[in-house]
Amino acid sequence: MSRPARQRLAAFLDMLAAERGAARNTLEAYERDIDDYLEFLGTTPLDDATPGTIRDWLADIAKRGLKASSAARRLSAVRQFHRFLYTEGLSANDPSAAIEGPRLGRPLPKVISVADVDRLLAVARQACDQPDAKPAARLKALRMRCLVEMLYATGLRVSELIALPLSAATTRERFLIVRGKGEKERLVPLNEPARAAARDWLAGLREAGQAHSRWLFPSDGESGHLTRQAFARDLKTLGGTAGLSAPALSPHVLRHAFASHLLQNGADLRVVQELLGHADIATTQIYTHVLDERLKAMVRDLHPLSDGE
Repeated sequence: MSRPARQRLAAFLDMLAAERGAARNTLEAYERDIDDYLEFLGTTPLDDATPGTIRDWLADIAKRGLKASSAARRLSAVRQFHRFLYTEGLSANDPSAAIEGPRLGRPLPKVISVADVDRLLAVARQACDQPDAKPAARLKALRMRCLVEMLYATGLRVSELIALPLSAATTRERFLIVRGKGEKERLVPLNEPARAAARDWLAGLREAGQAHSRWLFPSDGESGHLTRQAFARDLKTLGGTAGLSAPALSPHVLRHAFASHLLQNGADLRVVQELLGHADIATTQIYTHVLDERLKAMVRDLHPLSDGE
């Protein structure tokens, strides 16, 4: 396997771990399935893969006597891998899009309730007010509160959140201008709790003499800012303290909560599409189950001939 292919696979696995909360066993299964595909490609660069290449790989799998369910699982992994490369701008096309094969139904996004988010935020805020906390522990608590408040307020992708500039903490506006996928800019809302959390975090950074970075969430790592993995790990710890199930909580789940809770309270699907930065409304339509329930409730409660049941 070439080094560029290995690097792209590593980036994909990092995304699964950080944004989808994938467990180690799941990550290892994805890696095995995609490794098989990359080994089949041999010296063929990923960017040169075509629908025909993937069909040849599927034919090779069939010759090896793999069960249909195993072939479907491997194809699903490769589809997700190619889709990730395309949407992240790491590949110019997605050759798997034209491949017909066994498909699993698209699962609904994991979503936590408003009450769960309230509990999570309450615990994050309480951690900042511990009078006996050491400076390093308090600074970490301030960062965590800022991350959670801003993620739930804005619905940012985790990659967008961790790469926010330091200026995001000093804006007087009630919105942020975010540069997302494809270098496209969009406006996202910024409520007062999120702004207050950002101000407190910035004050903590200055007090600790660490406000010299261009990033809002600085780190000593290669990127200069906090990593997705570190945030995902700390979020699960916070969730455990709040009594939430660790497997059910990830940065991506909070992004889903932002969207679902807006729709539950009457937001238009097109507006949510813009806020999430989805290029295609079809991507946002995974939330139509929320709209279905809202529409049923509206008919039940508002239609003049409804019996209210």
